[in-house]
Amino acid sequence: MMLSKKQYLETVLTADQDTILKNYVAGEFITSDNLFDDINPVDGTLVAKVAEADHDLVNKAVQSAKSALKGEWGSIDVKKRCALLHAVADEIDRRFDDFVAAEVADTGKAYSQVKNIDIPRGAANFRIFADLIKTRPTQTFEMETPDGKGATSYVVNKPIGVVAVVSPWNLPLLLMTWKVAPALASGNTVVVKPSEETPSTATLLAEVMETVGIPIGVYNLVHGFGPGSAGEFLVGHKDVDCVTFTGETKTGTAIMKSAAEGLKPISFELGGKNAAIIFEDADFDAAVSGTVRSVFANCGQVCLCSERVYVQRPIFDKFVDALKEKAENIKIGKPEDGSDMGPLISAKHRVKVLSYFSLALEEGATLVTGGKIPSFGDERDNGSFIEPTIWTGLAEDARCVKEEIFGPVCHITPFDTEEDVVELANDTNYGLAAALWTTDANKADRVARQMEVGICWINDWFLRDLRTPFGGVKLSGIGREGGMHSLDFYSEPLTICNKR
Repeated sequence: MMLSKKQYLETVLTADQDTILKNYVAGEFITSDNLFDDINPVDGTLVAKVAEADHDLVNKAVQSAKSALKGEWGSIDVKKRCALLHAVADEIDRRFDDFVAAEVADTGKAYSQVKNIDIPRGAANFRIFADLIKTRPTQTFEMETPDGKGATSYVVNKPIGVVAVVSPWNLPLLLMTWKVAPALASGNTVVVKPSEETPSTATLLAEVMETVGIPIGVYNLVHGFGPGSAGEFLVGHKDVDCVTFTGETKTGTAIMKSAAEGLKPISFELGGKNAAIIFEDADFDAAVSGTVRSVFANCGQVCLCSERVYVQRPIFDKFVDALKEKAENIKIGKPEDGSDMGPLISAKHRVKVLSYFSLALEEGATLVTGGKIPSFGDERDNGSFIEPTIWTGLAEDARCVKEEIFGPVCHITPFDTEEDVVELANDTNYGLAAALWTTDANKADRVARQMEVGICWINDWFLRDLRTPFGGVKLSGIGREGGMHSLDFYSEPLTICNKR
């Protein structure tokens, strides 16, 4: 069942919320005097009012999380903790249509993505990390001592404490639970600050936590903005023990400065200016189809999207023509119309993306396709839609080649040799992801090992084994998430040395 925005307001929001998305602190849904608008980017209409958390409420959330560590949650055994996390996943599945409707109302993205990726992966994160924590290996070391009796050292992993989770708007539930699930599996408590653009699924998750019996204070939710609001209050709080953030590099820098005062551990997954490399021996059709996905998925609003495409010269013109044809066949529109691509997240973000569209032409780009706001002649004209866009002809030092745009756009550049393209791909301040397309396995491995990124795909894009490390280098982040890497971040190892 696909719920309309009206049905979402009537059935997804609980009756006591009165179309206000509230904070969830110490087991209670709490409103505030300051409300802000949650806007549907499809048509610019109001989804709901959102209660902004003030400094006192953020403090209450942190203290609630801190108290829960000393209460039932702090003494619960791993088996019961994991059973509760599985119950969270089961309840997300039970309320699947509600979560889909909430995510679509906030983002306007295609139903196919939300139903097949966002919500299923959001639920799966709780199962994956619950199962991983039960099989986490322990370490034991034997050593000799001068008296000949010896000693045994063993390592136990303790919760790190109160975790501040600051999550983004592009994959709201998926990327939030990617952090919340391993944090809770490791025995921590959390205070979540979702993006102000996408507050709905975080609020639904609070309902789920309450329904399945997660102890009070384990999951807390505060709504608001960054500077001078809930985000700043949370990451700078003295009783927050670590901060995990996904978002733009500029915001990550500000959070890092704030976290530095208390020497808080941080895990950042930040921006990217990712390269896709297509060699002349690639499976041409697969490379075109894969690059369409890696450029235009979620309206280009994925940190892993390819904004720089490098194509070996003998197939350059053919590839540009093929990508142009695919881009022009992308169906843009409402989620309920079976569209391939929805709007950008907001009117404000569209202004930013459009500024790069203008800048690219000033910098000498050749516009292959797109570059404008589409006209529909209906309520969609009040939304934040933008055309899929392709450029060629820019110099490598152009701002549009160097700066992250975060929209449905790419620049295509020809290259001649393997050595040339490695240098071009790595000539960036970012280092999150790359995608290589070639039928030469040796070349693929050789080039992939030279990429200055956190993840490199060969003949695919966005394929993830969630047990592997995920993160970036340079301005694309600090630390790694995924599998045991996440559990290590959310745990504090304690070595116990037992002298015999």
